[in-house]
Amino acid sequence: MFKTRITEMFGIEYPIIQGALMWLSRAELVAAVSNAGGLGTIAALTFPTANELREEIKRAKSLTDKPFAVNITLLPTIRPISYEEYIDAAIEEGVKIIETAGRSPQPYMKRLKDAGVKVIHKVARVKDAKAAERLGVDAVAIVGFEAAGHPGMDDVTSLVLIPISADAVNIPVIAGGGIGDGRGLVAALALGAEGVLMGTRFMVSKECALHPKIGQWLLQARETDTLMIERSIQNAARVMKTDYAQKVLGMEEKGATLEQLLPFISGDRSKRSYISGDINAATIACGQIVGLIHEMPTVREIIEGIINEARVIGQRLYKIGIYV
Repeated sequence: MFKTRITEMFGIEYPIIQGALMWLSRAELVAAVSNAGGLGTIAALTFPTANELREEIKRAKSLTDKPFAVNITLLPTIRPISYEEYIDAAIEEGVKIIETAGRSPQPYMKRLKDAGVKVIHKVARVKDAKAAERLGVDAVAIVGFEAAGHPGMDDVTSLVLIPISADAVNIPVIAGGGIGDGRGLVAALALGAEGVLMGTRFMVSKECALHPKIGQWLLQARETDTLMIERSIQNAARVMKTDYAQKVLGMEEKGATLEQLLPFISGDRSKRSYISGDINAATIACGQIVGLIHEMPTVREIIEGIINEARVIGQRLYKIGIYV
């Protein structure tokens, strides 16, 4: 029932991919997703150096013998980063699936393909999905307006982006944004995707290294409790609607420069917030799907629940004459 080009390409049981959660996508969460039949993803830039990424890959391999991916986000950062070193670390440690995001992966494609790596490139626009296909990536992940993190500047929802992307490219499309249960999985597959990317749903799981206070706070959140910041610097980000986030938004509305905003939107602040549990110490990335999340189960329970719900939906559709 769940055999797609994505499951076959990556050697996974279910077409469910864990989104790269900066500071949170560590070995325990990643291995739990892979062990439950999905594809876990380490967020490489969580680690200050490529050597630290190596160690985290080794830890993940000690916890699972299933495939997992490494995400490398190709965006400017405050700290000096050699993306080549991160890519080499992943390749040399035997990682065969790498997700890129942000800028074009073109400068790194030869190195990746020569190493036999399957490349997913995450985008927020259809034209970028088409460009990625021309570069030779193996799959594209398209994230809609509902998504946490950086869903692009165009404000187009997943319901629209998924089928347009599926029509626009020949490689498999992975759908992200607004997906957190079996209904979302079935809907994404019906729209032409061959897998789903879920960040917020796995953020609220027992294996995620998120402070329990923040986890419990997210369980009470509604779909209207997020907002968009960083539009003024052309890097729109969906975060939880807190006093802190509204302060950042207010700064933007008053014309704050990038240099003035950086101290308030730096990743190090978010890291400290995730550890301390202080929701007003930093911006907290979160998708609108948070309004549908009311429990914090294990990763295995999440994935098994999604698959079981999807099967029930399939049976219901069959009964009304939609054969799946």
